[in-house]
Amino acid sequence: MSHNIGKKCVSTCDTACVAACPVACIHGPIQIDGEGQEVEELRRQGKIEGLQLYIDPDVCIDCGACIPECPPDAIFESEEDCIEEEGNGESVKKNYNFFGLE
Repeated sequence: MSHNIGKKCVSTCDTACVAACPVACIHGPIQIDGEGQEVEELRRQGKIEGLQLYIDPDVCIDCGACIPECPPDAIFESEEDCIEEEGNGESVKKNYNFFGLE
């Protein structure tokens, strides 16, 4: 079970968490393996609305390095924590779907 990025990241896409990750498991908002490299260009183009970053559950080592680096406090230690905080499993499902997992 990996960490999960919740809805507070939507339209924010702050990449501070990406820089803190020792295993490069945070990606998006569009590229599945881009480590957020497209965020600044999307922001300049005004196309960040509705987008977010995602954590690859197959790569995440649950170290927690990303959590204190996330300005909008959008990263949860577990999928269960994310579901409990947000009241549904939408963010968890979006995360798995982004990586083509179920």
